[in-house]
Amino acid sequence: MAVYTEVPDDEVESFLTEYNIGDVLSLKGIAEGVENSNYILHTTTGHYILTLYEKRVEKADLPFFLGYMQHLAAKGISCPVPIAGKDGNNLRELCGRPAAITAFLDGMWPRRIQPFHCRALGKTMAEMHLAGQDFSLTRPNALSVKGWKEVLDACEDKGEQVKAGLTDTLNKEYEYLEKHWPGNLPQGVIHADMFQDNVFFIHEKLSGVIDFYFACNDLLAYELAICLNAWCFELDNSFNITKAQLMLRAYQEVRPLTQNELQALPLLARGASLRFLLTRLYDWINHPEGAFVKPKDPIEYLNKLKFHQSVKSIADYGIAL
Repeated sequence: MAVYTEVPDDEVESFLTEYNIGDVLSLKGIAEGVENSNYILHTTTGHYILTLYEKRVEKADLPFFLGYMQHLAAKGISCPVPIAGKDGNNLRELCGRPAAITAFLDGMWPRRIQPFHCRALGKTMAEMHLAGQDFSLTRPNALSVKGWKEVLDACEDKGEQVKAGLTDTLNKEYEYLEKHWPGNLPQGVIHADMFQDNVFFIHEKLSGVIDFYFACNDLLAYELAICLNAWCFELDNSFNITKAQLMLRAYQEVRPLTQNELQALPLLARGASLRFLLTRLYDWINHPEGAFVKPKDPIEYLNKLKFHQSVKSIADYGIAL
């Protein structure tokens, strides 16, 4: 399970004395997720999420993440709201880790993505992009083009352990994307990790978005490219144009894309594929023996990359210029 730091009963009880949310009734680890230690915290006033931030999350970035969630919630976006302690601070320390408590969101993430999920996601994604326009803090995307190169170099030639010729494929794709990556598109704050397990639904209604710990400033259309990869492919690696069309149309009803963004979408989708292929590859080849969390298959994103490389125009995504 994805709980890296165990919290003793006496420590969580002491921790809660710094808040006005009642006394602890139970604390249960959440098995999903791979970055931090998350618990469902049940107190005499209700349910909350307790998060202990592990080594891959920089403490200096936490005010950005928590502040962005507060900002979105104030704009009417359903997301975890950080709970401030008695001293007004929402970030403290527990068991030697930075820690925060956020409000609990109702809903479940979709195990099987349906077209209506993609339509709802497109609308919410655009609303988040508009809501973040006046967010004052900034955080560069550490996993954009420069960051891809760092991960690629860290993998060395070990991609050959996963698939013959993979290292050469990755090097060539990186060189192409570095040369052609657009820099003149609308930018803002993006979630950057809006996979299906980070989006909650109650029946067909999107009830909230969670896990903002990759949020950063980047090209807004790059978020769409990430979601095309995460939401619009079937288990057999085929691209579902209906899902893509619904997502993109719903997005544009709230925030119309510029012509340059539309033209760049296939390239951005290639970049999103490479980003997750590389980080999955790194986790795959550096996976500790006996670890509870199973690494995700990088080849899934190699197949997605190949699809986007074959795209001739954005008509292949179900929309037209």
